[in-house]
Amino acid sequence: MSSLPSLWPLAGIAIVIAGFALRANPLAVVVAAAFGSGLGAGLGPIEIIAALGRAFHQNRYVSVPWLLLPVIGLMERGGLSEAAAALIQRTRAATASRILLIYLLFRQLTSALGLTQIAGHAQSVRPLLAPMAEAAARRDDPALDEAGANRIKAMAAATDNIGLFFGEDVFLAIASILLIKGFLEGAGIIVQPLDLSLWAIPAAVVALLVHGLRLWRLGRRR
Repeated sequence: MSSLPSLWPLAGIAIVIAGFALRANPLAVVVAAAFGSGLGAGLGPIEIIAALGRAFHQNRYVSVPWLLLPVIGLMERGGLSEAAAALIQRTRAATASRILLIYLLFRQLTSALGLTQIAGHAQSVRPLLAPMAEAAARRDDPALDEAGANRIKAMAAATDNIGLFFGEDVFLAIASILLIKGFLEGAGIIVQPLDLSLWAIPAAVVALLVHGLRLWRLGRRR
């Protein structure tokens, strides 16, 4: 009878759960979990550090967009959101629904071209899109309550999600297309990435129309 595999390499999972439950520093929790799993697997401290270095080196290009986040944070601290909101308040034609609809078109088109990292919740929704849409809504409805403002913010976040999710599959060299191709081939269905991308276009158009209708209704409620 073969012996059961050791569960010590799973110690990192317990460390992650405990660390997040205690609200510890996330970076410290992740590093501690890496050492916990590494030691449980029989690796020494030097080998664990070497493995972390290799992982960072192999995936360094994935982390490049996140280097911009400190810059965005400094700009927001310097008044970026307030300046964007003030600009919208002076532009009567810029309603909340129109701002979100324009962003939806922009997000879908750029995602279809593979430019998925030029916008997002941290890069554009939090510092720009949500404050602009909320400012437009408050200008058109001075009696807007907190629930209404939160609805505007939620719709801004949903607009980014929908634009990205249904737009990126149109670009054939994207991870989601390769994932779908691999899954279908595992089930015995052979497809080409170009075919998947072409079939993603009708879904993107329908998503644009459906969410565009939701944004139009949002404007009608104002």
